[in-house]
Amino acid sequence: MSSLAKTISRVAAAIGLAIALGGCFQQTFQRGYVLPEGALEQVPVGSSQEQVLLVLGTPSTVATVSCVAFYYISQRSEKSAAFLPQKVVDQRVIAVYFDNNRRVERLSDYGLKDGKVFDYVSRTTPTSGAELSYITYVFKILGTK
Repeated sequence: MSSLAKTISRVAAAIGLAIALGGCFQQTFQRGYVLPEGALEQVPVGSSQEQVLLVLGTPSTVATVSCVAFYYISQRSEKSAAFLPQKVVDQRVIAVYFDNNRRVERLSDYGLKDGKVFDYVSRTTPTSGAELSYITYVFKILGTK
């Protein structure tokens, strides 16, 4: 075998190995709002609406029907191989509720736990009502069943 043939076969083997290993690495995709580390601790109950905007930034959406609330929506998915579809591993809705004086009344960090909407701040599953209907609607839009 000539040295050119050996070089070509080594390059082909290296390319084949790179392609095979390329599918072994997991990719993570973040969509929507990325919550900065420690940001929720900087927005205690009683904070002004302006402070919330300074710390958390512009919300993904705002509700003004029954009360004023800011919603920060995010979704994280992973892809284990180049040819496999993405799998949603986490979806969150950070909700900041304001009183009539535009002060923070309460914070909620909604996600899915065992297929149900779960508040990671109060560690409870919210009861039915306008608030839960809106949060459930957001999760359905994001593609969760």
